[in-house]
Amino acid sequence: MNPANAIDRVDAVDGVDSGPGPGPGPVTWPEILLRLDDDLVDYEVAMARMRVMVRERIDGVRPDTLWFLSHPPVYTVGKRTPPEHRPLAGLGIPVHETNRGGLLTYHAPGQLVGYVMCHIGAMNAVVPFLRLLEARLVDTVEALGIPAERRDTPPGSVELTGVWTRRTNRKIASIGLRCTRKVTSHGFALNVDCDMRPWTWATPCGMPEVEMTSVQRELTDAGRAVPSMAEVREIAAEMLGARNAPHPPAPNLSSGDLGTGTRAGRT
Repeated sequence: MNPANAIDRVDAVDGVDSGPGPGPGPVTWPEILLRLDDDLVDYEVAMARMRVMVRERIDGVRPDTLWFLSHPPVYTVGKRTPPEHRPLAGLGIPVHETNRGGLLTYHAPGQLVGYVMCHIGAMNAVVPFLRLLEARLVDTVEALGIPAERRDTPPGSVELTGVWTRRTNRKIASIGLRCTRKVTSHGFALNVDCDMRPWTWATPCGMPEVEMTSVQRELTDAGRAVPSMAEVREIAAEMLGARNAPHPPAPNLSSGDLGTGTRAGRT
């Protein structure tokens, strides 16, 4: 490892930064995020493109960016995911290792994924930045008409990162970040109208007791109309401060990984 990049190995585990030196100081949400929109993107293709966008942000040729998309059915697992939390073989759903923070999550059509590539000023600012993202997702779910909250993690428990519904005590959104050279990657997954059954075939977020839910389920149970995915994207973009702009040229997907980084959250 290059000693000059040693700080790139700082990890945020269970919401507590273990990096050297003083705290990150005040951490603020970007005033404006460049908004990019795609529909269904294969997970590995998305990871390759995200790595390029992270490199562009590190090099200063890309502004802070929020990328909306969805994935075909796929489980993603962080490096600390216990084998017993993984799905059983033979389900026909691929499982991918991931370098973000956290444990197991599930992606599928009907889920809004938002990848966030932002410069945050310090490697040990990733957890405070995650909490800012979490608060804006709570606002998003509330704006959809679903009472929502974030939760503090009891000592010794699995980190409670994400968004829960207050009325039904279910988890509706997951968050997991990575930070490389002061630039974030990965982001959040908000269940809108996806098939929820595959969540029950594995252990989401390292919490066997958690019940996952969706915007569709919560609003249908409450006797309310369910917004379209396009409407959910617009509300999320407003709450996150993302603005449309001309789509930049397709990045060179041959770029390699950016190496080590900080992980926080998920799911």
